[in-house]
Amino acid sequence: MIPAQQVAQFRRAAPFWLSLLIVPLAILSATRGGIWVASLPLYAWGLFSFLDLLTGLYEENADPETGDRDLFWYRLITLIWAPIQVCLLFGLLAYVPDAEHLNLTEKITVFFGMGLVAGTTGIVYAHELMHQSNRLERWLGDILMASALYSHFRTEHLLVHHRYVGTPRDAVTARYNEGFHRYFARVLRDCPRSAFEAEAALLARKGRPRHDLSNPFWRYALLQAGFLGAALLIGGWAGLGFFLWQAFVAIWQLELVNYVEHYGLTRKHLGDGRYEHVQPRHSWNAAHRATNWLMINLQRHSDHHYKPARRFPLLQSYSTDEAPQLPFGYPVMGFVAMVPPLWRRRMNPRVRAWRRQFYPEIEDWTPYKLGTTPMPR
Repeated sequence: MIPAQQVAQFRRAAPFWLSLLIVPLAILSATRGGIWVASLPLYAWGLFSFLDLLTGLYEENADPETGDRDLFWYRLITLIWAPIQVCLLFGLLAYVPDAEHLNLTEKITVFFGMGLVAGTTGIVYAHELMHQSNRLERWLGDILMASALYSHFRTEHLLVHHRYVGTPRDAVTARYNEGFHRYFARVLRDCPRSAFEAEAALLARKGRPRHDLSNPFWRYALLQAGFLGAALLIGGWAGLGFFLWQAFVAIWQLELVNYVEHYGLTRKHLGDGRYEHVQPRHSWNAAHRATNWLMINLQRHSDHHYKPARRFPLLQSYSTDEAPQLPFGYPVMGFVAMVPPLWRRRMNPRVRAWRRQFYPEIEDWTPYKLGTTPMPR
C-alpha cells in the first residue's frame, strides 16, 4: 500500500501528464502536414501500447483514504484539460479549413486525430470529473462532453449504467457474441432516450414535469448548440463539417471502450427482477502501466464501479481471483474489437472461463446471452 505522502509527490503524478504532449503533436500535424498528420493516432494508440510491452503491469495500490489535498497534481491535469482541449479544437478549426499546404485527406486526418484526443483523453477526463460532487469539476466535464456532442452520456452513465450494469436495462453492457458495429448502432439509438427517461423519472419523483428547466438536457442542448455555432462562426461550413467529424470519432472511441469494459459480463438474476449487487467480477480490467497513464486508471474499472466517486489515483487493482483481466490494454483491445471475428476468437473463451469460475451453478446461459432475463426492478 502506497502511503499518502508518497502519493502526493509530483514524480508519481507526472506520467499522467503525458497527455499534454498531444498539444504540440496536434499543432505539428496541422502546420506541417504530410506524415505528421498520423502523429496523434500513432501517439494515442501506438506509443502507449508499445510502452505497455516495455513497462509491464502495475498492480500497486495507493492508500484509498488519501485526501484531496494530497492529490493536487493528479486533479490539476483534469482541471486544466477542458480549456486546453477547447482552445486546441477551435485553433484547428480556425487554421485548417483554409490551410493551402494541406489536401483534403490530410485535413480529414488532422480532425480524426482531434477526435481521438477528444475521445481517448477528453471524454476519459470528463468521466472522472462528472463523478465528483464539486460543481466546477462537473461543469468542466459537461464542457468536454458537449465538445463531442454527447452530453447525455453524463446522465446515462451516472443514472443508468452504474445502477443497471450487467443487466438487460443497461444498453452499454455489450452482449456475448454481439459485434462492436451492431453494438455501436444500438447504443447510439437507445442511450439518448434512456438518459432522458432517467432524468424524467428523477423529476417525477420530485413532482416536476419532464421538461422542467432543472432538467440538465436543457443545459446539454445549449452547450452543444454553442459549440456548433462557434464551429460554424470560426471555420465556416467546412469547419462545421470537421467539427462534426471529430465529434463522431470521439463518440466512436468512447463506445469502443464501453464495449470492451463489460463485454459478455452479466449479473446473476436472483428472481422476480432482482439481480445480485455489482461486484469486481462484472468489469474487464487491464493492469498495463502505460495505457493506465494515458487513460488515468480507467482500466482499473472494477474498483470504479465499486467506488464511483473515488479519484483515479486511488483506484485499486484486483487479482484474477476477484476480477477478469484482459491480455492487453484497452487501446489494443479496441483495435481487436473492430474486427468481430477476431474479437470473438480472443474474448469468447475468456467469457466462458469467467462463467465457469464465478457462476458454475448456472447451466443455461441463453437468456443472459440474448439479454432476455427480466428487466431489473
